[in-house]
Amino acid sequence: MKDIYIRKDIIYVGAIDAERRIFDELISLPDGTSYNSYLITGSERTALVDTVDPAKKEVLLHNLEKAGVKSIDYILAHHGEQDHSGTLPDVLNAYPMAKVVTNVKCKNELMDLLLIDDERFIVIEDGAEISLGNKTLRFIFTPWVHWPETFITYVPEDKILFTCDFFGTHYATEKLYPDSNDEIHLPAKRYYAEIMSPFRNIIRKNLEKIKDLDVEIVAPSHGPLHRGMDFIYQCYSDWASDDVKNEAVIVYVSMHGSTETIAGFFIESLKKKGITVHAFNLADADIGDIAMALIDSATAVIGSPMVLAGPHPKAVFAAYLVKALRPKTKFLSVIGSYGWGGKLVEQLAEMLGSVGAEIIEPVLVKGYPKESDYKLLEELAEKIKSKHLELGLS
Repeated sequence: MKDIYIRKDIIYVGAIDAERRIFDELISLPDGTSYNSYLITGSERTALVDTVDPAKKEVLLHNLEKAGVKSIDYILAHHGEQDHSGTLPDVLNAYPMAKVVTNVKCKNELMDLLLIDDERFIVIEDGAEISLGNKTLRFIFTPWVHWPETFITYVPEDKILFTCDFFGTHYATEKLYPDSNDEIHLPAKRYYAEIMSPFRNIIRKNLEKIKDLDVEIVAPSHGPLHRGMDFIYQCYSDWASDDVKNEAVIVYVSMHGSTETIAGFFIESLKKKGITVHAFNLADADIGDIAMALIDSATAVIGSPMVLAGPHPKAVFAAYLVKALRPKTKFLSVIGSYGWGGKLVEQLAEMLGSVGAEIIEPVLVKGYPKESDYKLLEELAEKIKSKHLELGLS
């Protein structure tokens, strides 16, 4: 990090991981990531805000040594996941007088995950405060952004909000702040889509808890900091709302060309009706791109051939993804082809049933599509257009 000073006595001591390309062996990281850790030096005590991923522990310890840190009183553990907490044992060994400040849920997680002894903890409640002398640490519980134990910390004297994963971004940069909001908007949306979108109803409640705070700097645990809260707060408000756009996500996979032909015709039919289409071939589609497209789209459609009397495994994965992300999508459907029979539609419909969206009658084609099949696909596109119009979308 080129400039480590956030305030005179608050510095960045985290680690940049520009080369990392996969997270949780699931989420792609096209822009790398960072593990942000911050050191707050008060007039009487010192606090470390989170640690870093174990792969970068030497960077954190070096940064603390370079900053001349002789002692740490408190280590704030906002979240139990190891990309934030994994270096806690190493920091506790280096600074044996330090106490881990967290809530009871996170304490239990850290004892299980990292085998930290009970006596190393200070357990706090929602709204509690700890004084560093001339600085106050005020703790605000924000559960399910994105684990049940997560909380954030506000320092009123400096008007800084340390938000952990909330408002974060997988975006590796040597700059404390982005050059513009445009630079960070797409990475922030990807991060929200992949990690936060399943919890959008709870996110709205957490946004209410912090809306009246006087914030000049938002300091998350991944990606660059934000000058003020307005931009990222508004992004989350929009993404977590119930509002959808006149858009459709079409994800499909094809083995011998029939489903690809069906999907291609259907995509063009939707476009001709004025619907913006985000199309993804599941053979090589990126999860993050699909997740981002689902944030605003009123409709999602899965295209699949029949495989062993059921949907193609990649189509099953797509259905699972939609179910897991719980988007605000209002309408769902299925298109595809089959040779002799099976339960493709039934199995996908069962997986998608818990999303809460209306399932529009699917179109399944026997073999390669014929004139009558194209007519059915056209009718499905028209139904989707009508459903969008009923919502006032155009």
